[in-house]
Amino acid sequence: MFNIQNNAALLGVVLAYLIGSVSFAVVVSRLMGLADPHTYGSGNPGATNVLRTGNRRAAALTLIGDAGKGAVAVGLAYHLASRYQLTEIDVAWMGLAAFVGHLFPVFHRFAGGKGVATAAGVLLALSPWLGLATLATWIIIAVFFRYSSLAALVSAVFAPCFAWLMLGAQPVLIPLALMSLLLIARHRSNITKLLAGQESRIGGGRKASGN
Repeated sequence: MFNIQNNAALLGVVLAYLIGSVSFAVVVSRLMGLADPHTYGSGNPGATNVLRTGNRRAAALTLIGDAGKGAVAVGLAYHLASRYQLTEIDVAWMGLAAFVGHLFPVFHRFAGGKGVATAAGVLLALSPWLGLATLATWIIIAVFFRYSSLAALVSAVFAPCFAWLMLGAQPVLIPLALMSLLLIARHRSNITKLLAGQESRIGGGRKASGN
């Protein structure tokens, strides 16, 4: 039986995934005549790797674009929710779909980034206070320890906790927790490097072995 709500939710998930699949690291690099971010540095199509080209403008545009697409996907989800009486958890699933699109983009042979900026955009659009709390966690860890990957991992752990405190025990926590787990999984190599003292610090350099 045709159900407008179910079909609207499915359409929203597909559209959110396609929005998330646009890799701004690749798009910005092509427009600015830079190398494909898959071919240098970490091979990760994200702002941090684009910054390795020395082009701060390209890195900033990549960061804004990746975060923006997460926010846009959630904005679209809220539009569909108001029009077709979808629920908050439908919106959250669409946000997760945009995040998954960034990790496994159909437009770029499913070779995506690690999702930090896109996750931030999704969280800020879902709940500004939740997004700001998670962003503040990232900044604090990054400033004190100077590891971007560690900041992302700690933020991923705390994000569902913040959501629990701010939103309560709602079904929306499920897609948010899945997003955190996927982000942590995408940082497997960084976890290995952190444990081995081989992870690069923000601003250059590595932790000395034995420290």
